[in-house]
Amino acid sequence: MSHGTTATIVSTGTDYSHRIAVGKFELLADEPAALGGQGLGPAPYDYYLAALSACTAITLRMYAKRKGWELGEFRAELTLTKDADGKAHIRRVLHADAPLSDAQWERLLEVVANTPVTKTMREGAEITSERGPAAD
Repeated sequence: MSHGTTATIVSTGTDYSHRIAVGKFELLADEPAALGGQGLGPAPYDYYLAALSACTAITLRMYAKRKGWELGEFRAELTLTKDADGKAHIRRVLHADAPLSDAQWERLLEVVANTPVTKTMREGAEITSERGPAAD
């Protein structure tokens, strides 16, 4: 594996609120009040969309810079819905306030379809679980 990332999550004692450590960053996750949480932080699917949106913006910015294209202010709007069978669907709408040709947009849409996080989400990941050592 070429790149490893570690996240650690610890309960806060407040219903579904948890502290997450990723590298030197600390995040908070919770569920909205409607689902029994306190709404103290984004819910898990919010972070799922946030990861994809961040990869989208960063990858396209890197690509445009390499090509010498100006994107101006870039914005991506992502919406996750689930159909009647429970299958997730993500709609990603891209915006750039710099003028881009149709050919440039076509290429950006090709690139965004293959960002690292897009590919992982589309292709899936092997997830294993195991019990850790007992607390002292």
